[in-house]
Amino acid sequence: MTPDQIFQLLIAGVTIGSIYALIALGFVVIHNVTGVINLAQGEFAMLGALLAITFTSETALFNRAFTVNLNLPLLLAIVLATLLVMGVGALVYVIVIRLSRTDSVIVQIIITIGIAIALRGVALIVWGTDPYRLPSFSEGPPLQIGTAVLTRQDIWVIGSAFALMLLLYLFFQRTMIGKSLRACSVNRTAARLMGINVSHMMLLAFVLSAGLGALAGIVIAPKTFMGYEAGTYLGLKGFVAAIVIGGLSDERGAIVGGLMLGILEILAAGLISSGYKDAIAFIVLIAVLLVQTTGILRRGTPSQGAGV
Repeated sequence: MTPDQIFQLLIAGVTIGSIYALIALGFVVIHNVTGVINLAQGEFAMLGALLAITFTSETALFNRAFTVNLNLPLLLAIVLATLLVMGVGALVYVIVIRLSRTDSVIVQIIITIGIAIALRGVALIVWGTDPYRLPSFSEGPPLQIGTAVLTRQDIWVIGSAFALMLLLYLFFQRTMIGKSLRACSVNRTAARLMGINVSHMMLLAFVLSAGLGALAGIVIAPKTFMGYEAGTYLGLKGFVAAIVIGGLSDERGAIVGGLMLGILEILAAGLISSGYKDAIAFIVLIAVLLVQTTGILRRGTPSQGAGV
């Protein structure tokens, strides 16, 4: 394979890795504040994409019992879909996570798996098994970057991901609410003694994480077909991206892990076989768990126990 072809694969890897990084950030935000490993994160991405598709184009619902044709402007559809998924994230925390009141990590993981299955079931009932695709955000010929070709949607994916990462950084570093979330992630007891409403911060973490997942699903929907089962692989790969570098506790690690995973997947598909693309994430996960469970950037760092 020529260097030009490898460069093209790297561009494709950065594109898909940006999505994994966004989903990984959702895992990290929830885990840092609540201690919960939310394995329903991928379903937030799936819901965001399917809702945006429903708002923008003709869509058959409930086993083709009826069809909706809202034809909303794309920007409005994205905002509405994101807000609705954020509402789902809030309901998940208030109705399920907070009421469980358990310190057992295993129980919480089982609960989030149940939430993921329930959300997939709802999506199956509403949208059925048909795959859907969102129209491209902008029309136009691909752009040439050196010897690589970059589609307009690739630019939207990469640009949106890095813009959201920057906004998230500024939110955590420059706002009082963001600093309160960081305080809860460091020590929830101390944050509570300083007058921070930890329960509200946990709710905000779920809402913020759901929004990140929804936006990740929306920006990738024009590049790939989305269906009720699409969230499973997105969630698992986002989880691998979150744990491989930062051990579920480091935002920088989530970003680097997502980009690394995307590049590794595309290189494996291009250099070896496309059949290895989905296997790469699980090979990386097994390798990391065999070596250490705290992530490369978090080696030896004590973590706060789970629980809400």
